[in-house]
Amino acid sequence: MNIRKELKKFRPLVRFYQKYFLPPKGAFASDQWLRVVMDQETEKLIRSLTIEQYNVLEISGSKWKDHPFKSYLNVDYPEFDICNDVKDEKFDLIIAEQVFEHLLYPYKALSNIYKMLNPGGYFLITTPFLIPIHEVPYDCTRWSPTGLKYFLNEVGFPLNQILVDGWGNKKCLISNLDYWKHYKKGMSLINETKYPLVVWSLAKKGNG
Repeated sequence: MNIRKELKKFRPLVRFYQKYFLPPKGAFASDQWLRVVMDQETEKLIRSLTIEQYNVLEISGSKWKDHPFKSYLNVDYPEFDICNDVKDEKFDLIIAEQVFEHLLYPYKALSNIYKMLNPGGYFLITTPFLIPIHEVPYDCTRWSPTGLKYFLNEVGFPLNQILVDGWGNKKCLISNLDYWKHYKKGMSLINETKYPLVVWSLAKKGNG
């Protein structure tokens, strides 16, 4: 008996079972529908800077490690806790993507980031807004675009040096209620400002 040939007979049945009876697997971060526009726009923001001259710190991630920075360092929790830890060196750009919603003390964390920035340095932050709770290990806080802008201003970033935006639409919102939806060509990337799923900002520290 050819086992491989016999197993082929059951493939349609297996696919039917997987499609209709097993819960779908969520997309990895880089494949998520809700991140497509955010990733495109934050890439534009970073590329608009003279990053070849920048010493960069990325918090709890390594997405940006292959960009042509002057230097790059990434730190991860729990070895580095942004709510309590501060690096001795200063940075020209600090990045925290999808981190701040998980922090128990976000104001303390933002104050620490402000301390680690050189005068005139930048902070790139991305956060979710209208997406389900996901405890990793906690899920604490959400900011609308306006809320994020004034949160950044509260620790010292000048209001006129804070670029903030968001993206989402009703279809994407509904599709992401149970799991992170994969993006496929043709899915709507129209922004409906009433339904921001993700919010991001590039804030510049004053020179004073």
